[in-house]
Amino acid sequence: MPTYEYHCSACNQDFEQFQSMTAEPLSECPLCHKKGKVQRMISGGAGIIFKGSGFYETDYKSKKGSPSSSESKSEGGSHCCSGSCGCKN
Repeated sequence: MPTYEYHCSACNQDFEQFQSMTAEPLSECPLCHKKGKVQRMISGGAGIIFKGSGFYETDYKSKKGSPSSSESKSEGGSHCCSGSCGCKN
């Protein structure tokens, strides 16, 4: 269930309300208890939050075909970017 932002024009206060998506918007301010002065505001939302381990680095990134930095240094130090990537090779 999302949290909606409201503004009361009677008391000029903003507040949040945890409601179902199918619930009707509030019509009474919980702060000053006046009816008909509350408007639901449009917000940008929270966005996507990635938590925990995994995602690209550990789950999907291919480790085949790319030598580690210790392997490339031991093979003579040649590197495809000539050190321009900041790898200090």
